Amino acid sequence: MRYVVFGIIRPCGEHGCAAVRTAWRAHLCGLCLTLRDGQGHAARLTTNYDTLILSVLTEAQLPSSVPHRTAGPCALRGFRSADVVDARGRGARLAAGVSLVLAAGKLRDQVADRDAAPGTATARRLLAARWEAGGARLASGVGFDTAVLSATVDRQLERERRARTAPAEVLDLTAPAEEAVAAAFAHTAVLAGRPGNVEALAEAGRFFGRIAHLLDAVEDQAADDERGAFNPLTATGTGREQARRLCDDAAHGLALALADLELEQRHLVERLLGAEVRRAVERAFAAASYQRPGWVRKSAAGVATFLTCGLWRPRWSKKAGRPCSDRCYLDDCGGCDCPDCGGCCDCECGCCDCSC
Repeated sequence: MRYVVFGIIRPCGEHGCAAVRTAWRAHLCGLCLTLRDGQGHAARLTTNYDTLILSVLTEAQLPSSVPHRTAGPCALRGFRSADVVDARGRGARLAAGVSLVLAAGKLRDQVADRDAAPGTATARRLLAARWEAGGARLASGVGFDTAVLSATVDRQLERERRARTAPAEVLDLTAPAEEAVAAAFAHTAVLAGRPGNVEALAEAGRFFGRIAHLLDAVEDQAADDERGAFNPLTATGTGREQARRLCDDAAHGLALALADLELEQRHLVERLLGAEVRRAVERAFAAASYQRPGWVRKSAAGVATFLTCGLWRPRWSKKAGRPCSDRCYLDDCGGCDCPDCGGCCDCECGCCDCSC
């Protein structure tokens, strides 16, 4: 079974500063190892790029609440050890619990839509049941009720049914996904003991969910139309220009919500939810071959997996000779030419110590 789906948040290995990539990897590898410790090795297949933002947000608000450790060599890191977020971290456990529950929803929807390979339906149902139970256990351990995610799926499905027979607005279809992401974002403020951040985080989550939902619809519209599948843009008569305007407005709203947050560490959050989100919008509208976003799918199935699966592709594994735009799905990731800084001089973070 294949679960690898890349998410919106995926910093380019050839662009931006090394400090951001290292910090991002600490959360990504920490999430993967938390899934392993909490649910077994198979659960690591639900590791994804976007879920780890929950761990990032928790640490940014209260760094002392997120323990780190040195992890042993891993094939995905070129058999190198690395600093990672420890599984004791509440943000990592929240991210792991949500990942499992929503990946379980994806499996169930595959079976219901008959997308599963012949003969695998029973195995997928059993795996989904295990993941859902494990995810609920992990999330409840940090005070998050995953029932809100299951309810979102039902609401999304009902809205899609209505949109097939009656006029609908595209933002009516994105609303359930937005609310699910908002709930997960806002809970990081609870974990960090920052009640003043709850409202701004919920707002940031709503905008992030909207962007990812729309980007997925943009990417898949042609294929969906060809096979008669539901697509929110087609169903609501939303054109590409309007969809782009909605994404740009949401990205602006997301930036404003981030500015209202009380954070002890801002740089990684702003890089991931600011610059990388804007790059995701550019990718979706500029390239027909853009990889599927990983936070929110456009269908009821996707809402169940707004934190979908993905595996980090480390820099060492990239094939020699391929242009950077092929490796990271960006056309503008040249940065500076200094071989020592890896292009970090354009990130405006002040963390680059090269001499160029």
